Amino acid sequence: MRILILGGSVFLGRAFVTEALARGHQVTTFNRGASGPDQPGVRALRGDRGNEQDLAQLTAAATGPDGPWDLVIDTSGQQPHAVSRTATLLREHAARYLFVSSVHAFADWPAEAIDEHAPLHECPADSPPDQPFSTALKAGCERAVVEQFGDRSIILNCGLLMGPYENVGRLPWWLERIARGGRVLAPGRPDLPIQLIDARDFAVFGLDLAERGAAGSYVTTALPGSSTYGQLLAACVAATGSSAELVWVPDRKLVAAGIEEWTELPLWAAEFTGDGRPSGIWQADSRKAVAAGLRCRPLEESVRDTWAWIQQRGPRDRPYLQGTEVLGIDPEKERRILDGA
Repeated sequence: MRILILGGSVFLGRAFVTEALARGHQVTTFNRGASGPDQPGVRALRGDRGNEQDLAQLTAAATGPDGPWDLVIDTSGQQPHAVSRTATLLREHAARYLFVSSVHAFADWPAEAIDEHAPLHECPADSPPDQPFSTALKAGCERAVVEQFGDRSIILNCGLLMGPYENVGRLPWWLERIARGGRVLAPGRPDLPIQLIDARDFAVFGLDLAERGAAGSYVTTALPGSSTYGQLLAACVAATGSSAELVWVPDRKLVAAGIEEWTELPLWAAEFTGDGRPSGIWQADSRKAVAAGLRCRPLEESVRDTWAWIQQRGPRDRPYLQGTEVLGIDPEKERRILDGA
């Protein structure tokens, strides 16, 4: 296949490029060249999807030797206006459009369990450009793709990703913290079920669907209950060879201490909502994707491979960020909570 990847240099986009090249596909990437180097073997186009002149490159490329494309893979769409513009431009130059959305697109998540039939946020495809960040934006992006490609569209509602080259740093932060050893604040309870998916498995599934000519929406993450928080942190201990001691602190104490969910302790959120109801964070129903061929490698393999990549990458020169928030708990704050555990 001839594949155009919007993005393609960082984490999930990189995983798609690696898998597509391994399958012998011809890959063109379109990105700004600011986030990371392109992989050998791709035809790299430079541009910002928000710039009309840059987008014109895609039209030119579509009529050249690289196009038209059998598949567009959009890993970078965040603004409905930009996605709509891109999908409109590519509608006559691509057979199929795979858009990486998120479970955030569902209005009921994370308060409720969701599947593909859950309602989306009320965000139109023609939302004005440069909207402030909102979880609803992915819903508008989905609508933009479906409006232009209809039954030629594949929507993958992504769960939480892990694996080598992770650029947010949730799993890398835990690996580096546990590698330092000592008493480690472990949030909640070790038997809490979680759902994580390796970016490489996500890419394999997406390409499998496209090669079969599939369409539709798929909640794409591991099955509920496939692993636990205890397994995750134990795998970090094993991968790093650390002598760290995991000290499990209940949610209620973490909430009382003002711990910020997702950021101060990455991948942690309170198990219950503010009104005491169980959260649906780890209850995304991915049975449709599994029935369509999604296979998730053991969590321990992803953790080992991520640690091996961290060692190869070397020390960081900047903190991990989720949006504008720095990931990780202050060591002194962690110590105070552990002393009171």
